[in-house]
Amino acid sequence: MNSLRNILKLLAIPCLWMGFVQVIFGLLSLEPFNDHVHLEFLIPGTAMMLLAWLLFSLHSQFRMDRISYRDAMIFATLTWVVCGLLGAAPIMLVTDVSYTDAAFESISALTTTGATILTGLDDMPKSFLLYRQFLQWMGGLGVVIFVVAVLPMLNVGGMKLLKAETPGPVKDDKLSPRISSAAHYLWFVYLMLTISCAIAYALAGMSVYDAIAHSFTTVSTGGFSTHDASMWFFESHTILAVSNVFMLLGAINFALHFRVLRGRMLGLYWKDEETRVFLICILVLASALALYLYQQSSYPTLASSISFALFHVISFITSTGYGAADLSTWPLATSVFLVVTAYLGGCAGSTAGGNKIIRNIITFKIIRREFHQLVHPKGVFLVKFQRQPVDHSVRSAVMAFMALSATSSMVLTLVMMATGLDFWSAFTAVAACINVLGPGFGEVGSNFQSVSDTGSWTLFGAMILGRLEYFTALALFFPGFWSR
Repeated sequence: MNSLRNILKLLAIPCLWMGFVQVIFGLLSLEPFNDHVHLEFLIPGTAMMLLAWLLFSLHSQFRMDRISYRDAMIFATLTWVVCGLLGAAPIMLVTDVSYTDAAFESISALTTTGATILTGLDDMPKSFLLYRQFLQWMGGLGVVIFVVAVLPMLNVGGMKLLKAETPGPVKDDKLSPRISSAAHYLWFVYLMLTISCAIAYALAGMSVYDAIAHSFTTVSTGGFSTHDASMWFFESHTILAVSNVFMLLGAINFALHFRVLRGRMLGLYWKDEETRVFLICILVLASALALYLYQQSSYPTLASSISFALFHVISFITSTGYGAADLSTWPLATSVFLVVTAYLGGCAGSTAGGNKIIRNIITFKIIRREFHQLVHPKGVFLVKFQRQPVDHSVRSAVMAFMALSATSSMVLTLVMMATGLDFWSAFTAVAACINVLGPGFGEVGSNFQSVSDTGSWTLFGAMILGRLEYFTALALFFPGFWSR
């Protein structure tokens, strides 16, 4: 009973926050946008704030117990579910889509997936488009981390909440002895990157509105745009270059950003093994794709081939999902190439999705060690990361994650095929959602309108599964998790 009360009292916080956000955008709709959708925000927003007040009132005399790991894992998962369901209300009211489609759009925004069921974005109200963009920014660093940052009362169990939500196999690198301070540091870096990105976009030629809107979804590696043509609406390679820089920064460990800022040493980026491998992978993959596109005469010049190749490799590997070219006109092999790139992912402790580079490094080193052991049976070979031996528990967790990633993709692809999609469309839809990437291929190449309601709810779950990196969400389905 105490555990249930803990969770209900905690869930009132994201409910209050979602209501507050929607009320703010209702006011923005009134002024400065004056786009006549204020009631679509104010009514559900007010209702959510009243619901949060009711939850607090029912438990006002209840003193919160120390948060257990089980409570933290339940809260982390339910926060994403609740926020996704609540965030759908304005989307449904403004666009007149079904609640299923609105919930899909909402969770896609919050998990920074970027898959969409909407078209005609250029003609939609500005306050609504900015709301979609802000949802991605809010979800980029994590709603749970936001809760820990703004509520010092959650210091009891705050580390448990942060570990339950933060992606990556190495979660014990503390920026501060106090977890609330560490969360504040992460949000400070996030905010500084967002402001810098908005300024850079404006200097590159975007309007102030578009610069702010796209800074939200670039640093969060979300990928939503205010235009149907995505980043190529601006037809500027300079803007693509700015986007490349800030997508990369969003996909690098935020704790590393903080250490670089504090020590004022850019060289720390290259000394970090994960970041170094990440940048090398992008260079190699983009070079290969650019040469292939140029060889296939997809673009008239090598320079344009390099620009589009680099942009899309970065967009996919960071799970941002921006577009700047009609990928359906590219050779078929490039689609497979980009999907594989998406599975590689960004760095742990960043806003990017995918398997994460650190896991790819450790997996590669484990496989290499097995070959060395086969050749030299009596030899002793250590798996090292950052010149330090990798603990057996970390190695096991990495290999379990890789197995879950492959199994989940296979099972969910079969489920999506059962809803009526062909194999390629089903697989890329799952890859897009489970890697929180966004764009798919085949029937879901332009948007996800062709997906059935059953398929949409399946992908809703896949996005949460990918955002929480499997273990936290799947643990809730094990009977042993609920036993004391």
